[in-house]
Amino acid sequence: MQKKFILNLVLMVFLNLLVKPFSIFGIDATIQNRVGAEEYGLYFTLLNVSFLFNILMDLGINNFTVKNIAQYPHIVSRYMGKLLSFRLFLFLFYSITTLVLGAIIGYGSREFSLLGFLIINQFLVTLIAYFRSHFSGFLFFKTEAFISILDRLLLIFLCGAILLSTSEFKIEWFIWIQTLCYGLTAIIAFMVLLKQIGIPQFSWHWTFSKAIVKKSLPYALLILLMMIYTRSDSIILERIHTNGKHEAGIYAQGFRLLDAFFLFGMIFSNLLFPLFSKLFRTQKSILPLLKTGANLLIGGSLLIVAFCYFNSEFIIRLIYQHNIKESLPSFQWLMLSFIGMCFSLIFGTLLTAQGSLKILIFYSALAILVNLSMNFFLIQSLGAEGAAIAAFTTQTFIGMVQFIYCSRMFNFEFSVKRVYPYVLYVLSIITIFYFFQSLNFSYLNLVIELLLGTFSLFIFSMINLKELKEQFKMEE
Repeated sequence: MQKKFILNLVLMVFLNLLVKPFSIFGIDATIQNRVGAEEYGLYFTLLNVSFLFNILMDLGINNFTVKNIAQYPHIVSRYMGKLLSFRLFLFLFYSITTLVLGAIIGYGSREFSLLGFLIINQFLVTLIAYFRSHFSGFLFFKTEAFISILDRLLLIFLCGAILLSTSEFKIEWFIWIQTLCYGLTAIIAFMVLLKQIGIPQFSWHWTFSKAIVKKSLPYALLILLMMIYTRSDSIILERIHTNGKHEAGIYAQGFRLLDAFFLFGMIFSNLLFPLFSKLFRTQKSILPLLKTGANLLIGGSLLIVAFCYFNSEFIIRLIYQHNIKESLPSFQWLMLSFIGMCFSLIFGTLLTAQGSLKILIFYSALAILVNLSMNFFLIQSLGAEGAAIAAFTTQTFIGMVQFIYCSRMFNFEFSVKRVYPYVLYVLSIITIFYFFQSLNFSYLNLVIELLLGTFSLFIFSMINLKELKEQFKMEE
């Protein structure tokens, strides 16, 4: 199982490294530089509004599909047509709910027009994710990897052509091009899936839909709560701060890199979820796979966060043209929150696959209380930095409580011998980056920092090649 995880992880990371960084920094960041912080801040806020309730189009069906196909692959052809019909009904419900929220917030005609297209985009993204959940459940990770980058690949070509041909750009164009790219990707993913399962028969069965909702509701509630404490920062910031749209744009500049790294973290989660589900089904030990995944993701996140924190001004100047100094505090706090996110990606995924949804829902509800109270307390005085501090506190809280709960449930063994390599690793990367920050800046220093930090991953056995090799031999 570890071999399948590592090989497909390498493939998915490689493909995403080829496409998504260029999309995020070459396209998204360039568009923000063109349209300005205030205009992009409006888009970023509306995007998060459209994210907030998108679970209503899924109700946990994707996670339910991945888990059950991984365990019972013969069921997919019987249920797909019914689920697609049900999704159209859920899309209508989601659209009404999101538009009502927009009315409550007080949006005008332009905001509603942009939000309408973003709602359609969310439907297409959810549809693509649903098709990908089948590939993941079948353990067809190569196909899923291709579909995962296709929409961004199309976006690069279409947006890139416009950005190169004219100096003018409107945020509306960006949203419309996204709609086209998502639509084409959904069609291609559906056609590929049909070759595997055949043409589904679309039909509406209320009893079936009710049963799916009943089974999926815990997943849906969990994801809804996660969306609230993850995506509400910019919405509150744009609404309650005196210069809200500008501050939301500043927050978006820091959030973009965090979101990019989070997408790569989600690759781990998407691979681990069906593998954990299958291990629980076959009653095999999850600890070897858990250790491998945690060391790779959390060890790598510590290195990434240290590099971004100590070189924050260089990174911001490399990506953006405006509001550099203003973006630094929120960017640093947001990058620190990535560590907590990675803990949650590993241990939250483990608990979800194991079925411990009640405790995850409880912790997520607490996280919302932490997030909302800190946002309302800090945003008025600190703006984007206050929202970033709230995000850091929330993500650290949720990551730690999930880790502690998993430690007790699965009886993790703790001893000085097991813990001290992690402590030494953290101290070593902090020392490396702090030392090089005191020197005159040069690109050579950046390369040396990363090489020494990566070397520390291996020295302190965060990535143990010998152990992985032995596991591969055992599985063969």
